[in-house]
Amino acid sequence: MANANRQFHMTDAPAMQALVRAQPLATLVIAHAGALHANHVPLYLDPTRGPHGTLVGHVARANALWPLLPQQAVAVFHGPQAYVSPSWYPSKAADGKQVPTWNYATAHAHGSLHAFDDTERLHAVLHTLSERHEAHRPDPWRIDDAPPDYIDKMLRAIVGIELVVERWEGVCKMSQNRTETDRAGVVQGLLAEGTPSAAEVAALVRV
Repeated sequence: MANANRQFHMTDAPAMQALVRAQPLATLVIAHAGALHANHVPLYLDPTRGPHGTLVGHVARANALWPLLPQQAVAVFHGPQAYVSPSWYPSKAADGKQVPTWNYATAHAHGSLHAFDDTERLHAVLHTLSERHEAHRPDPWRIDDAPPDYIDKMLRAIVGIELVVERWEGVCKMSQNRTETDRAGVVQGLLAEGTPSAAEVAALVRV
């Protein structure tokens, strides 16, 4: 993040939190005994806990992450991203002095990561996660749909984790350093790619 151009930095906390809600699968990284440990974990943000919110999720009890906690950690959330070809810039015709780049949006949550295995709290985590990801479906699955003894067994197989966020960092690199004409060329080029990710990036370049 330190090497990213300052003009691409996001400082708007609601924008970063919106990215977390839209792309909840985090790359969760801690350092322990000179080694880095990375896990990919869906997390949800509880904005009412702490000045910067708290990220909550769970891992398998067999996961080697949770016995190492508490630790400082960073959770990386990846938003829309796409390759940008220099051939899309109308300005390329002037002198050819253009190179490829990548447009992307990310949010980094830094803070203290803790584990918990209280059954009631774990049940609440599962309820919240399923409710958030099932709510838009015509027949949403609910945790109560499964037999209670089965859920109890599943709860014994997981450990809860929560990251108390101490600071947010974000980058939204969407061709802000290009002229309006070049940005229009990027939008046209991305839409021609015909992929959902390219279309998402095109919409952000237009903003």
